[in-house]
Amino acid sequence: MSRPSQIICYRVGQFLRALTARVSAEEVEQATRLLTPEARALFCRQAVQDQRHALAVYRTLRQAGHTDPRLLAAALLHDAGKAAGRLPSFYRAAIVLMGRFAPAALARLSQDEPAFWSRPFILHARHPERGARWAQEAGCSPLTVALIRRHEEKTTHNQSEEDQFLAILQAADSAN
Repeated sequence: MSRPSQIICYRVGQFLRALTARVSAEEVEQATRLLTPEARALFCRQAVQDQRHALAVYRTLRQAGHTDPRLLAAALLHDAGKAAGRLPSFYRAAIVLMGRFAPAALARLSQDEPAFWSRPFILHARHPERGARWAQEAGCSPLTVALIRRHEEKTTHNQSEEDQFLAILQAADSAN
């Protein structure tokens, strides 16, 4: 999927799925058994569309045979920092499209002092760090916290266990 028209079609479909996202209590219970009660509460604070996405990333990892609870917890909580404020759907779409087609503009918008219109861009840019802090406070492992903190980093090396898990998490995240 490298042509702009294919990417746009994929992202439009992703946007529509997010608008209609549903999560059942059974799905949440089954997936979050590996989390501490505090981390479960953190998962449940996420918007439904973020929960749906996290469950899809989790499912992708499980179907690929991954069982490490630290990696699976990171899958469930990697976007938890977005719960600091609700991102309206049109901002989510703008962030995704700008990330693909105008990353420098998105970076500039994400570094300014918060204004009513730029707050969602800044919230998005800071969600990995915020989510990592919350995951640490919720009793998650140091590896889970590191994966959440780094999940949007560009990586080029897979030397350590953390780097290898990060590449696996990012692939599952990108697929969903």
